[in-house]
Amino acid sequence: MSGTEVTENDFAYLAGLIDGEGSIYYKKTKQKRNTRPGKPVHNVWVIRLEIAMTARDTVKWCHDTFKVGSFGERKVKEGYKRQWRWRVSHRDCLEICIAVWPHIKNKLHKIEQVIDHYEGYDGFDKTNVVDLENYRMTRKFNWNLHGN
Repeated sequence: MSGTEVTENDFAYLAGLIDGEGSIYYKKTKQKRNTRPGKPVHNVWVIRLEIAMTARDTVKWCHDTFKVGSFGERKVKEGYKRQWRWRVSHRDCLEICIAVWPHIKNKLHKIEQVIDHYEGYDGFDKTNVVDLENYRMTRKFNWNLHGN
C-alpha cells in the first residue's frame, strides 16, 4: 500500500464503505490440495475483505488508492445490476484492517479478529508471523526477477 498519498480521510471513508457495503471473511476451512483418493485434507485459513457494489467508480477508487488486492466484475444473477468488487486477502487484508481500525464501527469484531490472527503472539514467539515489510520486499524482488 502506498502510504504517501493516502490520507486519514481516505481511511475513514474506506471504513465507512467496509461498514456499509463490505464483508470480512475470517474462517478456518478444510481443503483438499488434490482430488486423488487418499490425499490428506488440510486446515487452511481464509482471510478476506471485500467491497462489492454497483458503483464502479467507488470500488475502483479503493483499488487505485490503496494499491492492493484485485478489482473486477462480480457475477450476479440474470436481471440484476452489474456489480464490481474489490477484494484483499491475507496480509494485504491485515494492512487494510490496521489502517481502518480507528474508524470502523459495525465490523470492529471481524477487523480485530484479522489483526489478532497475525499479531496474536506474546512478543517472544514470533514464528507464526512474517514481517510484512520483509514479505513485501521479497515479493517485489521476485516479481521484478520474473518480469511480472
